[in-house]
Amino acid sequence: MKKKPFAFRISESGYKILKQKSKCGKVTMTEFLERAITDKKIVVVDGVQELLSELKAIGRNLNQLTTLANMGKVDVVYLTDTKAQLNDIYEKLSALCEVVQ
Repeated sequence: MKKKPFAFRISESGYKILKQKSKCGKVTMTEFLERAITDKKIVVVDGVQELLSELKAIGRNLNQLTTLANMGKVDVVYLTDTKAQLNDIYEKLSALCEVVQ
């Protein structure tokens, strides 16, 4: 919990840079400054949101299949497409990790 307020003066150009960098890092200006002074890295990875959306969709589908299987309405499930999608997501995540490191 943050309890200690702190204020400082900054030039207009410095303020614009701070605002731009914090927006790019998808953090508040306060969070950006805290990370900067504690040497914590801010890593922005493009494309992660798309992968998360795909994973959520696959998870929903698997939950629906599990429910149907538990209800006895589904006996056999072919997960070839799901496996291919998960493999594609894994490859994309691996490529992102290589870029970040």
